[in-house]
Amino acid sequence: MKHEILIEDTGERFACDEQETVLNGMARLGRKGIPVGCRGGGCGVCKVQVTSGDYRTTRTMSRQHVSQDEQEHGTVLACCIQAQGSLSLKVVGKLHKAVCKGLMPLAPTQALGSHMTL
Repeated sequence: MKHEILIEDTGERFACDEQETVLNGMARLGRKGIPVGCRGGGCGVCKVQVTSGDYRTTRTMSRQHVSQDEQEHGTVLACCIQAQGSLSLKVVGKLHKAVCKGLMPLAPTQALGSHMTL
């Protein structure tokens, strides 16, 4: 089953199968600069904060990159989660710099009204 993922920072939306990681779905956007790193939870370049929606964790995240407290508050590595429903997320750290490079910040209503579904 596919679920819609919203990147709040850019207003972009993409479909993500519940059997794939959110990072793999995000990479299909085809945008240059989306760092994919190790894809195993060790490098920390795909850090996101899930602001709404359900997901499951597929592997252990390096505590060097995501503390227990951060994880409890929705900050996770996109390579380590699978959507179990529609998700809204914000990009953090190195991923934020890559995804938002050259973009003007969106007002909250603009982000909700934008659609880009794959």
